[in-house]
Amino acid sequence: MKVAVYCGASTGTDPAHAAAAADFASALARAGVHIVYGGGHKGLMGVVADAALAEGGQVHGVIPASLVEKELAHQHLTTQRVVETMHQRKELMLALADAAVALPGGLGTLDELFDVWGSAQLALHPKPVGVLNANGFWTDLLAAVRGVREAGFIADSSYDLLIVAQDAQDYLKQVESFAHPGGRF
Repeated sequence: MKVAVYCGASTGTDPAHAAAAADFASALARAGVHIVYGGGHKGLMGVVADAALAEGGQVHGVIPASLVEKELAHQHLTTQRVVETMHQRKELMLALADAAVALPGGLGTLDELFDVWGSAQLALHPKPVGVLNANGFWTDLLAAVRGVREAGFIADSSYDLLIVAQDAQDYLKQVESFAHPGGRF
């Protein structure tokens, strides 16, 4: 199995997020799960790649050429694909993966999460989508999205597409039992 891992190009202010990202990536690698990620060496992206590689895991990067030119590409991956745009990066990461998960991150991670979750809602893909909510990182966002659901703008079936996991074992267990209910329309 291959999992698209979306996460920050920085480590944030709380070291617990980097520790959780490393634990998650290490556990995926030990389970034989390949990681598809944004191809960078900085921030949580670098933490994820390095942790999985240290366990002998397979790590596949997808990075826009503009970021390679800024010397942000990881140099020791199993494979590294260079694309032209951020949009192509998102498309290829999802195409290469069997499932997706968002770890802590900023606007780019939010964009990736909502893009892949929204696409699942429309049945544009049948892949499980989740968040690693270690240390409660996503709790406030999930509460805001529940508010949008309660206001009638997100169907329960669409909200329920999102896997909320505390660690890699929890995530993989939910991915294994995931059954896409079909599209919103």
